[in-house]
Amino acid sequence: MRWNMGDIWETVADTVPDSEAIVDGARRLSYREFDERAARLAQVLVDAGLTPGSKVSFYMYNIAEYLEAQFAVFKARMTGININYRYLETELIHVINDSDSEAIIFQAQFAERVAAIRDRLEKVTLFLEVADGSGQHLEGAVDYAEAVAAASPMPRIERSGDDIYMLYTGGTTGMPKGVMYAHHDFSSFMFPGGYVIRGIAPPVELADFPAAVRTAHDNGIKVRSIPACPLMHGTGLWLGAMIPLAMGGTVVLHDNSRKFDADGLWELVARENVSDILIVGDAFAKPMLDSLNAARERNAPFDLSPLKMIGSSGVMFSSDVKRGLLDHMEIIIFDGIGATEGSMGAAVTTRDTLDSDQTAHFNPNPTTKVLTEDGREVTPGSDEIGLICNGGAVPLGYYKDPEKSAKTFKTINGTRYSIPGDFARVLADGSIMLLGRGSVTINSGGEKIFPEEVEEALKSHAAVYDCLVVGVPDDRFGQKVVAVLSFTEGHSAAESELQDYLRDKIAGYKIPRLILTVPTVGRAANGKPDYKWASATALGMTA
Repeated sequence: MRWNMGDIWETVADTVPDSEAIVDGARRLSYREFDERAARLAQVLVDAGLTPGSKVSFYMYNIAEYLEAQFAVFKARMTGININYRYLETELIHVINDSDSEAIIFQAQFAERVAAIRDRLEKVTLFLEVADGSGQHLEGAVDYAEAVAAASPMPRIERSGDDIYMLYTGGTTGMPKGVMYAHHDFSSFMFPGGYVIRGIAPPVELADFPAAVRTAHDNGIKVRSIPACPLMHGTGLWLGAMIPLAMGGTVVLHDNSRKFDADGLWELVARENVSDILIVGDAFAKPMLDSLNAARERNAPFDLSPLKMIGSSGVMFSSDVKRGLLDHMEIIIFDGIGATEGSMGAAVTTRDTLDSDQTAHFNPNPTTKVLTEDGREVTPGSDEIGLICNGGAVPLGYYKDPEKSAKTFKTINGTRYSIPGDFARVLADGSIMLLGRGSVTINSGGEKIFPEEVEEALKSHAAVYDCLVVGVPDDRFGQKVVAVLSFTEGHSAAESELQDYLRDKIAGYKIPRLILTVPTVGRAANGKPDYKWASATALGMTA
């Protein structure tokens, strides 16, 4: 039987009904309560006229209702649509209309934004508003809590492993696009890994989940996970919530409605006995490390004893930052390489392996290849550069975009691959060194320059806190390399000093010809680089 995520979460709920599923501040939901509330919400959607295949947009921070909504659409064989809460009118309208959403579940504090675009939403007929103490309200919206309380739980139904699961990705260029997976392909690739990394035999069939969950609980392996990054993105939702919920674990939600609070995160780890934290690279890890260092200096360290793992995916996670974190705690750091379009590999770092750890150095999945643009495998140990091609759980395509789908999801030598555009080298031992995304590659004087390589070199300087590198038009070279960076508090460095620092780290043609300083480097809420912002900033400051 092909897996469906609604079936999996229901099976887990039946297996450990009294275990905690979600902790959201003072709110605690057992699996029984999580399952029932999701079933009631599913019935609310059905009563509003939505049917299997209908799309429901989620416009919320990291709150319990986000996960209830995800479970509800699984139950009703519908598809949830993630909305970036930083989007303004143009992008909001695009995602809601492009996805054909018929309903939107939103926090009341976003009521003004929803009201501003309401008349331009083509198919939305149901507006479900989650009260959040903001005092805001959308006229005519249905109160989420009242609707769920009044509804009867939707009876369980037969589902298919071919049901569509979708996540919208902003990518580095262009408007957001929906990446479609079949439930079975996605869950059968993603969920077993949570068991394997903890030494438990993973489920092979849907019927294996009760035994696997009981084994984990009987052996004292109860995952308590904080998705410190937003649930609206894959790292937070997939690694921080979906996998723990497929193991009968607990998702502990960290308030992400304001600026990232590293002190509050560490306090939550101790208070809720958290075993796992999921982040997105240095944008989260650096403030976390700063918080630990400051606590040590004031002789008031946080209790980190419950923590077993920090996981990251999606952007660079510097070796120096990993080293700093491991100085404070003995844990596993799991650093995944991947995109919404699929996982490609991972690096696992502990205190014992620190000496060999290198930034952007990964072990590929068995299904991952690095191929030249004409389809040849890159020879290990050569200087050849190729595109990372992910086999295995390959998406069905981009929603309503066959042209982009054909460019990204290709069959090469009889195998279907996802090729999001990441370039890499293959080292002699078969591991891969990620270079960066082709869409942001700089071409200066005919040389290809990957921004991530220059950024990591700059961030290794003690004065540099964060950095993005872009190419701006140049009459002589086509593009010139420009760095936009922020300094660590209390530190600074002259442009010439930073350029000299880079000379024995990267080739001369990669050294930024201009280094611009800003108070804060622009990043998305999930920590990913905002190269559009960096380009606009560089052009504005050099005009």
